[in-house]
Amino acid sequence: MSMDEVAMVTDDEGRSWPVGQAQRAAFVLADDDRECLRAVARGIAARHADRPSGLHLDDDDLMVDCKLRMLREGPEALVRALTQFRYRSNPDGVLLLRNVPIDDVLPPTPEQGNYDGDWQRLEVATMTQLAVMNILGDVISYADEKAGRIIQDVAPVLGAEKRQENTGSCFLELHTEDGFHPQRPRFISLLALRPDHERVALTLASGIRRALAGLDGGTREVLTQPIYRIRLASSFVGDREDVYAGPVPVLSGSPSDPELCVDFHAMTTEDPEGRRALASLRRAMLTNLVGHVLEAGDLLIVDNDKAVHGRTGFAARHDGRDRWLRRSFAVPDLRRSTADRLPRSHVHRRIFKSRIDQSRADRRPAYSND
Repeated sequence: MSMDEVAMVTDDEGRSWPVGQAQRAAFVLADDDRECLRAVARGIAARHADRPSGLHLDDDDLMVDCKLRMLREGPEALVRALTQFRYRSNPDGVLLLRNVPIDDVLPPTPEQGNYDGDWQRLEVATMTQLAVMNILGDVISYADEKAGRIIQDVAPVLGAEKRQENTGSCFLELHTEDGFHPQRPRFISLLALRPDHERVALTLASGIRRALAGLDGGTREVLTQPIYRIRLASSFVGDREDVYAGPVPVLSGSPSDPELCVDFHAMTTEDPEGRRALASLRRAMLTNLVGHVLEAGDLLIVDNDKAVHGRTGFAARHDGRDRWLRRSFAVPDLRRSTADRLPRSHVHRRIFKSRIDQSRADRRPAYSND
């Protein structure tokens, strides 16, 4: 999408919404800074070259190395931009990094949604993404999802086209990432290795700071009430459709600068006023959309407390050259989940258990079955 084009998104009610430019919050690395970051990534990879594949990234020593090398050797302007975004966010709740280094030769886009090859074939992309995320916070992943991979692959899977998750290729509704999780991520990064063939897949976002002006006081008050529940994603519970977290509020924290937790596909409430308020919020968020077709070397960071994100649909060809993003999460303080992780691990234990497991648990989990 060029700066002169105005993209439009059509919702499920047939209404069209304009999409602003995510580039207004873009940070473009100078070529010298890109090569500096590439050198940092390759240096980290060289020091950890003996790591096997699989869960090789789940290691405290690697995370410490990524943070220290980025602070000592990384581009100062980039570190400053990331730190400012961590502290202040921005009205759209997203930061687009452009001209980010990735590997010169890429494997085929994974057909089943997970790259299982040698990690060193993606060493630049991998270590670049981890270096960025370790400036924003503490890297985390979730055992329920994609086997707890620290860096996950986002690619279309044949047969999953209509799924409201990262393996689909239909319109992906605006949502807070893992809003149902007791330790949901604060920051999400999406690093593009390949765009979709037609370059029509707009990664969308909308910030609560812009949308708040479109909500009256009564609507805001309703949204602060813990009357909403979020259905757990199928990536966490398989084919189950009756597992919910909550009740939770949609807006919390400062009334003038609230935090946001919402999923317009999977959130529900039995309260009529709650449903009206949720519909008003959705309209306000759609009115303030920004979007960008992620090209190779684009890295989009979403502040998951201040913005929702989604994606427009696209046509996958399943030819090894489809759209391929890599995703990673960070939280402000990993220690808050110490009881739910193995020592030195960054992978949160599973939160979903069967009904039998629930009856044996010592404490109630953060979900319910209905």
